[in-house]
Amino acid sequence: MLDSGVVTSKTTFPSGREFHYTLASNPASVNITASYFDNEIRVQLPTEMTLAWTKTEQIAIKSEQVIDDGERLSILIEKDFACLAPRTNEDEADMYPHPDVDSRST
Repeated sequence: MLDSGVVTSKTTFPSGREFHYTLASNPASVNITASYFDNEIRVQLPTEMTLAWTKTEQIAIKSEQVIDDGERLSILIEKDFACLAPRTNEDEADMYPHPDVDSRST
């Protein structure tokens, strides 16, 4: 996320249809916003907030967005940590180190 300002991924379903999700840092954003269009959820964060989150031990960012009907959409963004025990066929190369990894060795 620090290199490009964007993280995107997808889930493919047996029908071949795909659901995409994107987290994007946006220097023009003042608040966290979420949108849904064409099978994609896109969450945009202010750049300052993104930098603080990625460079510190802060695990999650919570926010709410008022939607058209006056309801509130809850937004929760969390770091993806590497597992404490190895898992077969799991690529953890782009995950954050698990915060409890040091406590397991003592």
